[in-house]
Amino acid sequence: MGRWWSGILGWMLALGWVMACRDAPPLSDAVGRLRLSAQRVDFPAAYPGSLREAEVRVLNGGRAPLDVTWTEVPAPFSVEAALPVQVFAGEVPVRLRFAPQAAGTYQVTLTGTASDGGRVELVLAGEARPEPECFTPVTCATATFDKVKEQCVEAALPDGTACDPGNACLVGATCQAGRCRGVERACDDGNACTTDVCHVLDGCQSVPAPPCPSVGPCQVGTCDPRRGCSTAPAPNGTLCGGGRGTCEDVDVCLDGACVRRDLPEGFVCEAASPCQAAGQCRSGACARPPARSLSPDWQYDAQEEGQQLQDLLVGPEGDVTLSGFYGTPLLDAAGKVPVRASNPARRCMLWNDRLLCMDMPVDGTVSLLERSTGSPRWTFTLGKTRPDFRERTQTLFLARLAVMAPDRLAALFEAYPADQPRDTGCRNYFLVVLDAYGHMVSAQELTDPLLAECNHPHPFGLASDAVGGLYVAFAPTVNTGAPLESGAPTLFMAFSSDGVPRWRRTEPMRAGELAVVNGLLLPERGFQALSTRDGTPAGQTVPQPFGRVVATRDVVVPSAPGTTVNATVNSSSSPSAATELKGFRLPDLTPAWTYALRAGQHLATKELRLATFPRSAGLPPETLVLTHAMGAGNEQLLVGVRTRDGSEAFQCPLTYAPRTLPQLMELAPDTLFLMEGAMSCGECDPPFANSQPRFLRFTLPGLQPSREPWPGTFGGPGHGHHEQAAH
Repeated sequence: MGRWWSGILGWMLALGWVMACRDAPPLSDAVGRLRLSAQRVDFPAAYPGSLREAEVRVLNGGRAPLDVTWTEVPAPFSVEAALPVQVFAGEVPVRLRFAPQAAGTYQVTLTGTASDGGRVELVLAGEARPEPECFTPVTCATATFDKVKEQCVEAALPDGTACDPGNACLVGATCQAGRCRGVERACDDGNACTTDVCHVLDGCQSVPAPPCPSVGPCQVGTCDPRRGCSTAPAPNGTLCGGGRGTCEDVDVCLDGACVRRDLPEGFVCEAASPCQAAGQCRSGACARPPARSLSPDWQYDAQEEGQQLQDLLVGPEGDVTLSGFYGTPLLDAAGKVPVRASNPARRCMLWNDRLLCMDMPVDGTVSLLERSTGSPRWTFTLGKTRPDFRERTQTLFLARLAVMAPDRLAALFEAYPADQPRDTGCRNYFLVVLDAYGHMVSAQELTDPLLAECNHPHPFGLASDAVGGLYVAFAPTVNTGAPLESGAPTLFMAFSSDGVPRWRRTEPMRAGELAVVNGLLLPERGFQALSTRDGTPAGQTVPQPFGRVVATRDVVVPSAPGTTVNATVNSSSSPSAATELKGFRLPDLTPAWTYALRAGQHLATKELRLATFPRSAGLPPETLVLTHAMGAGNEQLLVGVRTRDGSEAFQCPLTYAPRTLPQLMELAPDTLFLMEGAMSCGECDPPFANSQPRFLRFTLPGLQPSREPWPGTFGGPGHGHHEQAAH
């Protein structure tokens, strides 16, 4: 009886619980069984024509299925399949899409109503941004925005597409493998004694041809405009052998043959120098009058003028341009009406008979200016051409320029990364190659573990060879603020004339300027040359650093050990102990000759320069190394040393009151320009930054700028740091 009654009672309680549930009010809104995993979906920003997706889960909080009615999903939003109209116990994943067709901001609210009276709302929001404008591509490429990669993508144009080569000397140019190639324009003026050349900006021109070659010491080359080169006997009396400094038993030319004779009284036995008349035979000896002192016939004192100008560049007609770290260049500074440029420029150099100036704006600008007026032929701004570079950086400016060829210019841009504080030591570097008209040939960011260090890595050396190859020397800095002094190690990087990377090498030395000659790369602070082909060591190790080396096709002449261009070594208070210059043969760098100064003299500067000076009538000019020395009484001396054998050509006293040792040299026809008085570091970059030096001009009749391959790093061929081709 008890067991039966217990069963009846349990059944009645269960029936009451079920009836109570059936009588409870239906769930709605917050109390309904329909749920969403999120109440709002914000899609990532999209571009018109692109797709963004997201997922939400629709949940049934009970055990019985729910029927659900949904409001419409308007474009640009959609559902991958459909919103669930019946939801069983558990959850249903739903893929939502945002596919805008136009730029704008979009938002909708979806509502779902369940069969138990519950309701949910889902907000969908998305932004469609305008498609970004892609950077201007290079000549043979096109750039389009890839909506999948969300970046501008460059693609080469088909081979055979007509293109502008950026060179007036190329015709019929078409795209080939992404580069604009053409056929050389033919130039011929019908004169065998001229060299017909094509100027990349100005077209065909004719210039005097190189001297015709001699055959032996007494057969000199001559040229006929119709027939070309031939030979003729050298003028009688031309010296053809030994006997310099004497007039007895001297080898001279007579009727085209070299014979030994005693020279007559008054015979010109030694050519004149810029400061000394020719030697003449007197009582069997070659007598020369004393050298006269040379005084400056023009000077510009940047300190007196209150100008930041620390660099000088001399044009082929002798016009001089002064520029500086934060100064505004002064064009034709020694002329009757100097012209002040319109923008500040860190440094100017000569390219295609114009001035190429590194402007200072923070978006990275380089301009090609007419030398006489300063008006721009063209201006290139990296920040405008490559906004993707600009957006990643705080400031963008030019670090170095190098002429690679008449239609190739290397511009190396430096930048502060945008995600770093303003005083960061981190840097980005972008290498851009431009053609003669300022069009971009290539652009790339330079990357390397050394460049990734936040110790202000900097390009202390930049040079190019006769075929347009580019070489850069990077190193960390050991100080903050210009001028920058290099540390170690040095990263050497090599590129083709189109900017294609070729090789790189790291050496445990401090970085400095670079020189290039005959396939050899000569680092300023190195003792070992590197091959321009692959960066491997080449030639013998020399017993001294290369310094501000100069080079002909046959010999290289390094700066004397211990010399400098820094004002900390004053010409009177702490003279250099260097008394010798040495020449080394190419290509093996074996010793060739040694030049020793006279007693009591010492070399005064690290700066060297190659020049030419005439010899006897009918003979080609002599190539000389120019340097500065100090005499026992602190007199200033310009010294010329013959590169063929290391003999002294002249010593010319210079009359001026020096402030420092000589620091820069430039040559024009019959003229020497000199800079001294800069007080900041000249072996740093930019050299002599923030100084206010003095510029001097001396007239030296007969002295000419050299056409040798490497006439000087500072005072080089228009500061282009470019190896001159063989002539």
